[in-house]
Amino acid sequence: MTETMRAVICESYRDYDDLEIMDVPVPGPIGAEDVRIGIKVSGVSWATTLMVAGKYQRKLPTPFAPGAEVAGEVLEAGAESGFRAGQRVFAVLDFGGYAEQVVVHARHVFEIPEGRPMQEGVPVPMSWMTAYGGLVWRAGIKPGDKVMVHGAAGGVGLPAMEIARVMGCETFAVVRGEAKAAYWRAAGADHVIDSTQVNFRDYVAEATGGRGVDVVYDTVGGEVLHRSLRCLADDGRHVVIGFVGGDIAQVPSNILLLKNISVCGLNMGQYVGWGVVDERARFAPMYRAGVAQLTEWWAEGRIAPKIHAALPLERFREAMGLVTGREAIGRVVLTL
Repeated sequence: MTETMRAVICESYRDYDDLEIMDVPVPGPIGAEDVRIGIKVSGVSWATTLMVAGKYQRKLPTPFAPGAEVAGEVLEAGAESGFRAGQRVFAVLDFGGYAEQVVVHARHVFEIPEGRPMQEGVPVPMSWMTAYGGLVWRAGIKPGDKVMVHGAAGGVGLPAMEIARVMGCETFAVVRGEAKAAYWRAAGADHVIDSTQVNFRDYVAEATGGRGVDVVYDTVGGEVLHRSLRCLADDGRHVVIGFVGGDIAQVPSNILLLKNISVCGLNMGQYVGWGVVDERARFAPMYRAGVAQLTEWWAEGRIAPKIHAALPLERFREAMGLVTGREAIGRVVLTL
């Protein structure tokens, strides 16, 4: 008899709420460099709503189980994988995270530091690496830089704030609503801007004596990009991460010239094989080095990935509601 497992399955492109939990066969035999993971926790991401609707930049062949970030325990390890059964690990996947098991190449599997909660490992390989890549690889932040983060309480904004703080930067957290502002005031951000109450451009001008910030980390897009460009100091860098605001802005090239500033983007999916050309093998050393740095900070207690809520797999719709409703501070996860 074929062994089966529970999984949330997207049989054809559809709305997220139309997905269903089914019994499906467990993944097949592993290769020499593969690892079979018994999934205990899976990340919930807004991008999943686009993937299951067939509107994401990479279209997955149906049927599939969504979910690209997991943590769990090694059930079986290939002879050349470098892992062993019983290890606690986190991993980034192409898909398959909303399930009880997954098989993944060892290049995208990482051991959880001793004493650290398994749930905290879920956002590290994508959310935290997106922040790390945007700030370290693209913006080249250094101690003393003034860094403004839009969506500072969100899944990829909160890690950006933490990384900027660890690296000795002066942080400007831009959030919407008192609950998120209160979180960052309590957490010790240097500047907290509730954009429902304060114009962030005016705040930055006053707080910096008209100089501006060195880096903008932008998860929102649209009009936020245009106003943020005018917040940048000379030689400032604006990093485009996403468009949760819904609009994709056109960059006015004249301001780049007049202010000697630059705009760049960061698509972490390119580094894990999600691009038009699959280059995960080429980028693996660079990607793994980034995860290693984050894991070192995590093991030392200098960062602690924040989990807003953990819901059982059966409540996957409710979990996404927390994300799309922008209620979450940090990440929402499913438990199996």
